[in-house]
Amino acid sequence: MELNLLVNTLANFLQVGKFQDYCPNGLQVEGRPQVRRIVSGVTASQALIEAAIKMDADAILVHHGYFWRGEPAEVTGIKRQRLKRLLTHDLSLLAYHLPLDAHPAVGNNVQLGKALDWPVARFIDDKNMLPVSELPEALSLAQVGEHVSQRLGRQVQLLGDAQKQVRTVAWCSGAAQSYLQQAVNAGVDVFISGEVSEQTWHTVCETETAYISAGHHATERYGVQALGQWIAENYGIEHIYVELDNPV
Repeated sequence: MELNLLVNTLANFLQVGKFQDYCPNGLQVEGRPQVRRIVSGVTASQALIEAAIKMDADAILVHHGYFWRGEPAEVTGIKRQRLKRLLTHDLSLLAYHLPLDAHPAVGNNVQLGKALDWPVARFIDDKNMLPVSELPEALSLAQVGEHVSQRLGRQVQLLGDAQKQVRTVAWCSGAAQSYLQQAVNAGVDVFISGEVSEQTWHTVCETETAYISAGHHATERYGVQALGQWIAENYGIEHIYVELDNPV
């Protein structure tokens, strides 16, 4: 498939133009004009680039790319090394941040719900960023935390009374702890995101909503895999997802 056609197709599919983001969404580094094999991963790290080179990929598809708002503009150090390897090997880099979080079919939030086996009952917001699920039976916060730990393959951090009874859960992947207040306002029993901040604890202590920190990387592995699979199924491009362990 032609690179330009793939970029335009993904822009339409993910509705990139609807988002005001912290980075450019779409083609960040241009490589060879034809794409037959895509390697995907959560972040465009040096390790992912090297894996893509080894697999003779034509493009890399990620959630966390480059050129973030407020970062230094100079191409030095880590940035230089990464870009040098991409350009030397004629590798394209495609990155989708908020559009991939929110997509109703392949988005991180919807896909995280599938990974946790929690059907989405509704959304707190109108941007598909805060799904809510109703559990079929009440569980303790400790039991919910154990379920999330088993499904994501890493131990989560619980904030709140471990014996608290939970019937409603809301979540947002990545670093979305600032949305906790919206979950509180919606009256859900527990909110889940990837990271946690100092003030998160105080909000939990002063409200009826508990919090689970499940890992930024761990909660954002699923959207890029689903998007890569969608590309493979619809356009015959080979897709390989590379899991690079990240404890954060």
